[in-house]
Amino acid sequence: MNWISTRHQAPPTTFRDAVLQSLAPDGGLYMPAHIAPLSAAALASLRTATIPEIATTVMAHIIGDEIPRAEIAAMAARAFTFAAPLVPLDASTSVLELFHGPSLAFKDFAAQWMGQLLAYFHQGGTAGQPPLTVLVATSGDTGGAVAAAFHNLPGFRVVILYPNGGVSELQEKQLTSWGDNVAAFAVDGAFDDCQRLVKQAFADAALRAHVPLVSCNSINVARWLPQAVYYFAAAAQRPAGEPLVFCVPSGNLGNLAAGVFAKRLGLPVHRFIAATNANDALPRYLQTGGYEPHPTIATISNAMDVGAPSNSERLFALYQNDVEAMRADILGHISTDDETRATMRAAHADHGMILDPHGAVALHAWQQLRDCADLADAHGIILETAHPAKFQTDVQAILGTNLALPPALATLSGHPSRTVIATDYADLVRQLKHA
Repeated sequence: MNWISTRHQAPPTTFRDAVLQSLAPDGGLYMPAHIAPLSAAALASLRTATIPEIATTVMAHIIGDEIPRAEIAAMAARAFTFAAPLVPLDASTSVLELFHGPSLAFKDFAAQWMGQLLAYFHQGGTAGQPPLTVLVATSGDTGGAVAAAFHNLPGFRVVILYPNGGVSELQEKQLTSWGDNVAAFAVDGAFDDCQRLVKQAFADAALRAHVPLVSCNSINVARWLPQAVYYFAAAAQRPAGEPLVFCVPSGNLGNLAAGVFAKRLGLPVHRFIAATNANDALPRYLQTGGYEPHPTIATISNAMDVGAPSNSERLFALYQNDVEAMRADILGHISTDDETRATMRAAHADHGMILDPHGAVALHAWQQLRDCADLADAHGIILETAHPAKFQTDVQAILGTNLALPPALATLSGHPSRTVIATDYADLVRQLKHA
């Protein structure tokens, strides 16, 4: 299997090199040169498979013979040690809980897998090799998941960039409380600034000659692909042949692009809903046919506060820049903060379910669109991407109830490794060279 850039100005490469390069030399994102669907027998087997078994089948199909299937199975068994239960909300709606991993967010699926994969590929810190620096930008959940996956993993150090004041208090503690080989930097800007700095670093050949880098953002194909696994796991929990609509909280668009990729592998999906907050570049593209990112707007669903989503490149590549083809698969919806709050209150009052703000954005989108003729007979699966306790202050204020912290959050310490840096690239380079 060759891996190619979304910008088609870089030579094809192997999966290993695509992972370790993170960003293609032309600035594009790596994609498989050809997406072959799984066989009918393989797809049928996934309906009764465990999550590690699903991951083994999907990842072995994608990676091919670069990694022996037995090694992939062993990595999957170590990475996917938590569930993704589908919880009924009403007759036409279920909530896919993706927060049962170590950092209580959906990014654990990808980060835990990538920790295993990079440990397989890279034996840094031994035989005179320097450690590999895992550089990651986060709007909330990615950084905590990456820190959990790589904390004290020999041969690696982690550098996390996050928007200063742009994550919840508990999210920030998940970024800054590790110490050891994990350093967190609060950037005086928005997530888009963090993402820009990361991309500059990967395009800087002089820096990379001095500091070996790898990305654990979804710009890295190995961090993006494992998200396809939980789409198969969700579908297996519903009756075969039922029309499914996945309602995806959408910020940087990696989650949605992974769902589309799963469909290309053969997962039967009726439609996707790209549910956004005020950072609405994709819904506006679906409405107008013109892609015009805007500056980031702060909302209560902060992990989706991305004005210029990097994975738009992957979506455009999957649909070959054909907006009509994308419209056939994806509906867009935009929710205000007030609508998000109202949805959280109604879910709690009517169903006893506490949602985080991101899952509430997805539920609101489904509730507004499910009576459309095209969706009337479908079952909506809401992706609940983080434990609501990660947003304890907002959730308690909105619902007027106390929300206990799970042990993984209750035991977090203060901010031992928090440093504020400017949006100036030179400041990041200094930190990378000396951190």
